[in-house]
Amino acid sequence: MAHATGSFRSDIRFLLGNEERSLRDVDPQMTVLEYLRLSERKSGTKEGCAEGDCGACTVVLGEPDGKGGMAYRTVNACIQFVPTLDGKQLLTVEHLKSSDGTLHPVQQAMVDTHGSQCGFCTPGFVMSLYQLWLDGGEDNRGAINDALAGNLCRCTGYGPIIEAARKAGGVAANDAAEQKRRSDIAARLSAMVDGAGTLALEHPAGRYYAPQTSDELAALLVQHPDATVLAGGTDVGLWVTKMLKRLDPIIYIGDVADLKSVSETEDALIIGAGVTYSRAHDALGRVAADVGELVRRIGSRQIRNAGTVGGNIANGSPIGDTPPALIALGAKIVLRMGDVTREVALEDFFVTYGKQDRHPGEFVQSVIVPKPAEGVVFKAYKISKRFDQDITAVLGAFAIKVVEGKVVEFRAAFGGMAGTPMRAAKCEAALIGKDWNEASLNAAQLALAKDFAPMTDMRASKEYRMLVAQNLLTKLFIETNAPEIATRLVGKEAAHV
Repeated sequence: MAHATGSFRSDIRFLLGNEERSLRDVDPQMTVLEYLRLSERKSGTKEGCAEGDCGACTVVLGEPDGKGGMAYRTVNACIQFVPTLDGKQLLTVEHLKSSDGTLHPVQQAMVDTHGSQCGFCTPGFVMSLYQLWLDGGEDNRGAINDALAGNLCRCTGYGPIIEAARKAGGVAANDAAEQKRRSDIAARLSAMVDGAGTLALEHPAGRYYAPQTSDELAALLVQHPDATVLAGGTDVGLWVTKMLKRLDPIIYIGDVADLKSVSETEDALIIGAGVTYSRAHDALGRVAADVGELVRRIGSRQIRNAGTVGGNIANGSPIGDTPPALIALGAKIVLRMGDVTREVALEDFFVTYGKQDRHPGEFVQSVIVPKPAEGVVFKAYKISKRFDQDITAVLGAFAIKVVEGKVVEFRAAFGGMAGTPMRAAKCEAALIGKDWNEASLNAAQLALAKDFAPMTDMRASKEYRMLVAQNLLTKLFIETNAPEIATRLVGKEAAHV
């Protein structure tokens, strides 16, 4: 049986700006936003939506990068729990102004370009710009848009703020003073937590554990099989802020080093359950370009910096963006309970709405993503009301191999069409072995109506969902068939895509 090793401690240790903090007797569900405003009286960080959508609560978190420096990322303070700050540096808008009152370059750029009107959202924008500045700055409009997609402005509009991003520039890669500052901060953080033991909080409001290894995690889940497993908090955080749930105990996997690795073999990519979307993005993009683009459209940068691929799978959402794409690629997951592991095809993990093939005390350890075989074309299409930071209405993912005009391999998976992400088995059967032509396309579209009976909700009607799913097959046909056929169809079936 797996067993926890080492000592335990009951204080949360981190840096608030450059000041050390050691917090005891903290409700494990207190959000970073609440802590900043109510305990530290730092009111620059705002609450808008309390669900990680508006960006008014954006702060920057830094942690040692393992190379003697610091890695910085934006997160939503409204859905981050205070204990997850352990071993990190928390930076807010109050930390940017120098001691003599001089504004930081990103703040000055906002002033110079008139990038603020009512001012409520401004601190969040400033922190997103500050993270860009820390990474060396950005002049590319697309990259700036991506960095700001998680911040909503109702007054100024984005034009002046984008100009502020360009005007602010960024810290030089060879800036010796900045590199020394980061090195010093990394050393201080390491001194605060290294060898200090595993964080274990016992509070009247609930318990919180932050294991450091998979063995510790496995042991804790055997002891507490009904615990809430917390990764990025982009879903669990809303259980608290919107559903007012009490979670006890919470087991946080963000400090489990061996769950935060990405490795690659000749045939597959192995992603630890604690790997964030941001960290997995490039590697998944190398497996298939459309998977990388799909990940880029999940939430906002703040959400992708916190949320994990493993969490997106483990929560079993029928509209999670990564599962349909991974199912179409033939992905498997590794589940662990105690010392026992097992592999499950991802498509078999989702049993029905709200139920997965995961036993109490068992956790997702890693995701195995096969690389497409030679000749296989992978496509994924996300349909939502907004391009950025929106929940999916329908998501279709397809892996197809056509040889001499005939479909020899085909896997199709959809999200938003059923209570779980699912393969379209009848649609696949209608195509495999058939010529890839308009007749087989029509047959596959009709078969979709036998695979799914979608529902109507606030995102889309059942009729819309079915029509869109069928039209995604048309889009696949156009993109994988002869150019002259694609041209002929553009004004026909493709008109609805």
